[in-house]
Amino acid sequence: MKELFRIFYTFFGIGALTFGGGYTMLPLFQKKIAEQRGWASQEEIMDFYAVSQCLPGIIAVNTAMQIGYKQKKIPGLIAAALGMAAPSVLAILIIAAFIQQFMEIGWVRSAFNGIRLAVLALITEAVITMWKNGVKDKAGIIIFVAAFALFTFVDVTPIFPLVAGAACGIIIKERKNIFKSRKRGKDNEDA
Repeated sequence: MKELFRIFYTFFGIGALTFGGGYTMLPLFQKKIAEQRGWASQEEIMDFYAVSQCLPGIIAVNTAMQIGYKQKKIPGLIAAALGMAAPSVLAILIIAAFIQQFMEIGWVRSAFNGIRLAVLALITEAVITMWKNGVKDKAGIIIFVAAFALFTFVDVTPIFPLVAGAACGIIIKERKNIFKSRKRGKDNEDA
């Protein structure tokens, strides 16, 4: 029970301290989950994010659920989901009750403008981190550029570039394995 509370509390803290959606939570996931708790490696978090993008629902909650499941199976999944969603639900209830009165106050509008800029900085940090962990060779750069072009210039559902990227990654990995096998065979023949 203590571990389930720790899962809930950790994800509640991440959900409460992050604004702007799933991508802005990546730096906190990496710091809290990978570095402080050791519940998942940086690469696992990136993999969880990739899977979460293919699933319906909120990316951050989907990612939290995968990490919770890794720790304590179904009870961990539930604790992580509730912890991640609770701050947003509470904030929405409070904001909904008072939004009209607050939005007329100048400093509140200014605060929201500042929050937008901070969210942009968090997203930029997430992109840089994902680039460092995801793009490791020329093939990675090509897949990135192709996916970016599709997302930016073509009105395409996100699932297509994600599935195409996964297929390209598998094909490239298999081709590298075949090349290594052939090279080992040739080296053995030469010896």
